[in-house]
Amino acid sequence: MKRAWGELGAWIRRAGPRRQDLGLTLLVQLAVTMPFVVPRSAELPPADWASYAMTTLGVLPLVWRRRAPVTVLVAILAVGGVYNLAGNGPGQPLPYAGLIAFYTVALQCTARVRLTVGGLTVLTVVLSVYWNTGTARELLFTFFVSGAAYALGRLQHTRQAYTAALLDRAAQLERANRIEAEQAAARERARIAREMHDILSHAVSIMIVQAEAGPVAVRRAPERAEAAFEAIAETGRDAMAQLRTMLGVLRTDEAAPRSPQPGIGELAGLLERVRGSGPEVLYERTGSVRALPAALEATVHRVVQEALTNVVKHAGASAVAVRLEYGERDLTVTVTDDGRGPGAAAGADAGAGSLPRARQGGHGLIGIRERAAAHGGTARTGPGPDGTGFEVRVVLVTSGAEVGK
Repeated sequence: MKRAWGELGAWIRRAGPRRQDLGLTLLVQLAVTMPFVVPRSAELPPADWASYAMTTLGVLPLVWRRRAPVTVLVAILAVGGVYNLAGNGPGQPLPYAGLIAFYTVALQCTARVRLTVGGLTVLTVVLSVYWNTGTARELLFTFFVSGAAYALGRLQHTRQAYTAALLDRAAQLERANRIEAEQAAARERARIAREMHDILSHAVSIMIVQAEAGPVAVRRAPERAEAAFEAIAETGRDAMAQLRTMLGVLRTDEAAPRSPQPGIGELAGLLERVRGSGPEVLYERTGSVRALPAALEATVHRVVQEALTNVVKHAGASAVAVRLEYGERDLTVTVTDDGRGPGAAAGADAGAGSLPRARQGGHGLIGIRERAAAHGGTARTGPGPDGTGFEVRVVLVTSGAEVGK
């Protein structure tokens, strides 16, 4: 039974306001028809069709009750007054049409309109009772049912306002979730772009340097040529492995690789590949050396990788120093080379005082700053300590509680 009522309510809601009002009008017309069907007392005159038509005329305005509630109420009260004064039809147990119209006014109209209509309704009720029976019983009953209709209208108004507020809140939350998801996707795309830039830029730079040195080594030192070609192959394999690991998270199948990102422990292999391309690489760790979160170690690896890539591509350095200083709450990563600094010419075709674009703040250095900011740290690039060469200095916060302070 409960299910049947639920289905009926859902069907009524799907019908729409116009059909709902039409059905309500037919239902009220059926209710006011019942006294005409029931046999009357012999001393009362028989009901005529004119009275029935007047009754129908008092119900018909309910079809437009949502569009013009005040007008509909006035029309129903006016027809009811004429019916009571001039009609020969039977009386009605309740003023159905008038109560529904009054309920609609309470539901839809402003406070000022409700106050005005309420005053006019009270006056109309008093006059109607006076012309009908003139008893206090009828007056109190009429006031009671009219007040109940008004109260139900206000309660329905409150319920609709509450429901609308909930729907609006749900829509706002949905929009906020969608925007957050879009922003998260944008951040993830930027992260993947940075990772791919770091991996490919480093690998290609090392491979180019080794390939350019290969022909010379073949003629002068064949054993070094073999090492150069092996370094090219090793660099390519490492880049492919890292790309496969990084892009594997974008795949939906379970067979995608899930290897961790390289961290501080993998710096030795990275430095060895850079040594194979020419410059001497010094590596030092000082302070309270300890294990760090995987995300932070991956950032350290990428920062050092990008800094060394710039050294290989642009610095023309003979030596580079990588230093990790472990503090109580932070880790300082310093990469210093003795090559062309920010005040030197980039090459034979560069103008005086020019600098390769990548060392002026290209995508690599921008990526370093973004990685540092993601861990609550800072990044500084510029001349080395003695004014020569180039230095990248990044400070990363190692305590999650300190990030953002």
